[in-house]
Amino acid sequence: MKDFQKNEEQPIVAPSRKLRIGITHGDPNGIGYEVIFKAFSEPMMLDLCTPIIYGSTKMAHHHHHAISAKVNFHPITVATEAKSEQLNVLHCVPEDIKVEFGQATSEAGRAAFLALERAVSDYKAGLIDAIVTAPINKNAIQSKDFDFKGHTEYFAHRFGSQTAPLMLLCCNNLRVALATTHLPVREVASHLSIELLQEKLQTLHQSLLQDFLIPSPRIAVLSLNPHCGDNGLLGAEEKDIIEPAISQAQHMGIPCYGPYAADGFFGKGLYRHFDAILAMYHDQGLAPFKALADGDGVNFTAGLNYVRTSPDHGTAFDIAGQGQADESSMRYAIYMALDVVRNRTFDTASRSNPLPKLYHEHREDQGRARRFPSAPYQVHDTAPQKTQKEV
Repeated sequence: MKDFQKNEEQPIVAPSRKLRIGITHGDPNGIGYEVIFKAFSEPMMLDLCTPIIYGSTKMAHHHHHAISAKVNFHPITVATEAKSEQLNVLHCVPEDIKVEFGQATSEAGRAAFLALERAVSDYKAGLIDAIVTAPINKNAIQSKDFDFKGHTEYFAHRFGSQTAPLMLLCCNNLRVALATTHLPVREVASHLSIELLQEKLQTLHQSLLQDFLIPSPRIAVLSLNPHCGDNGLLGAEEKDIIEPAISQAQHMGIPCYGPYAADGFFGKGLYRHFDAILAMYHDQGLAPFKALADGDGVNFTAGLNYVRTSPDHGTAFDIAGQGQADESSMRYAIYMALDVVRNRTFDTASRSNPLPKLYHEHREDQGRARRFPSAPYQVHDTAPQKTQKEV
């Protein structure tokens, strides 16, 4: 990445060396190893990166045998031993922890935690370029060492970020970010504030520019209450919090619009006209996202200096060890990790040599037209309006 080439007459290109991707094994009683093995059973994957699985060679053998995996792996003890063109397994978990398919155990949670810790240490040491996390069981992993609600909060703590992380689910041109993440529904409204939404919109906007290289990103903001609160009849959060946050973000130069009632927004396909969507709570954003992504979604942690992605599914204890897991989301998580690392490299280099970047900024994102349907409670919305028939 440090050998980034700059030439005023040639396009900026990414470094030629193969990126090293650290992949944590997740909860070893789930489908983590299975989706990793299946993803790399396609030989092309090993041409794209040098993968390092952080886990256990014993556990890897157990899963490999259970599902009759079609890819072999190379055992290592330190990241510098990783071989290109091979799937490397870095042993960092005690041998006495057993695999018990489908069971949530504290031992498995400990194994998941140890893999995370080693991957983070290697990332900080510059031994890997990105981290892809296989699913954990959030209850099993809880301990005095891991007192977090999920991966997102853990990574923010370990990397000491001053900016709150943003959970961003991605699939092609569909990107859904969450204002709040792992909260009981009854607590969502009390956690929303103008300041929180402004922060999330800033983080999302910056990520679209830097991580996805979208030159003029448009963001849709969803309402909290049904029918956008019906002028306060069903709730005042839209008028008191969401509208002011949108207005202030617009004055800061962030092109965001709304709020939009979530059911009509997704039901009428209005999401197609935006580069990203900010949902107010977990299931409001993830339920429609997963239905539309159909197993190909990726969970990306935006707003932090490191690159971390993950499949958009859980441990799937009910099918663990049976060879039935779909590896698509894991494969796309690896693709996205590679893309974001390269995009950030391009973005950094373009600041010292802006001409190639200016060329890209004059092109629409994949050539698609984007329109802006009208919505309730629009605040200083300068985007062109369309009638319902036109939408």
